[in-house]
Amino acid sequence: MIKKNIEEITEKDLQALIDNSVLESKTIEYKQSLPAKNDSSKTEFLADVSSFANASGGDLIFGIVENRKTGVPKNLAGLEIENVDREINRLESIIRDGIDPRITGITIKPIELSNSKTILIIRIPRSWNIPHRVIFGGHDEFYSRSTNGKYRLDVSELRMAFNLSNTIAERIRRLREDRISKILANETPIPFLKTPKIVLHLIPIISLNPAQIYDISKIHNDPTKMPPINSSGLDYKINFDGFLTYSQDNERKLSSYVQLFKNGIIEAVESRLLVEHGEKLLIPSYRYEWYLIQSLDYYLDVFQILNVDPPVFIFLTLLGVKGYSMSVDRGISLNYESEIIDRDILLLPEVVIESYNIIKHNVLKPCFDSIWNACGYPRSMNYNEDEKWNPN
Repeated sequence: MIKKNIEEITEKDLQALIDNSVLESKTIEYKQSLPAKNDSSKTEFLADVSSFANASGGDLIFGIVENRKTGVPKNLAGLEIENVDREINRLESIIRDGIDPRITGITIKPIELSNSKTILIIRIPRSWNIPHRVIFGGHDEFYSRSTNGKYRLDVSELRMAFNLSNTIAERIRRLREDRISKILANETPIPFLKTPKIVLHLIPIISLNPAQIYDISKIHNDPTKMPPINSSGLDYKINFDGFLTYSQDNERKLSSYVQLFKNGIIEAVESRLLVEHGEKLLIPSYRYEWYLIQSLDYYLDVFQILNVDPPVFIFLTLLGVKGYSMSVDRGISLNYESEIIDRDILLLPEVVIESYNIIKHNVLKPCFDSIWNACGYPRSMNYNEDEKWNPN
């Protein structure tokens, strides 16, 4: 896979593959021409796509001539495509209808060459919903990849793939729970006061790979790219786990931090939004959603800067909120009366994003809905009927 955001790849990057004799591998494959309209060609294409999703993800590059015996790219020939958008739609349709379960998060990027021809790159993410099988035209096969290219999965490998699919989500949930237990025990990068907290975790699936390490210098050279939730300023430092930005209140007490782990996981914790208002314990219905939406935008940008591949599990957790209710305008609460939250910890259900090409203010809506549910409301009242964030 080209170590770059797919939207940033240029002809120069493609030429570097040839100049450096970058071999076909588990995460990259070259094709001289696009799949034809016959069934065998479509089946071969679907086998390539599904094999990447069932393995480590990768780039399928059309328009590069390679040595078929060695896998060494020889020529950046490009493709003559009459209508690029129509061709992309054709390929997306083949993928959508020919693989089960569907693979989400696939991106197809056209790159115009100096010779006026076009390269098409299909970036396939590593799937957390494996195994995917090719079902086109009565075909019923599962594929994966090794350094030698794609191959059919045998029965034992299929069993392992199904088990892995079940354990990936469970491993990520356990990781989240482990981090929450450390926060509750105040085993944080900088100790907090024992106040109610909002915790946001972003856990890319690729971070489960024990060998996965990112060059976080791109962030600690400009820490403003990763501000803490609800902060007007920040301090920062490199630490054992990776890179930390944090904010302190007027008494120099820690109020918010963001820990970027070397494996790409982000943990953000905030402790000022959930405060006592006299005798009432209130969740500020507008402010907490606004700050979380804003912060999520920053943190997903961090992933793109680091070239962290999706999918990404996103978790929102509220700590110390037993007895809290939702602070809402009377007009909003006309038909509902805010209930008191009946538990101290709200472990909200995860959200999974499979692409960064998303409407970011909608990502956390299921989490927000659950918090409002805990307070007796059917959904977040800050979203309109079209499910757009539009607070009164």
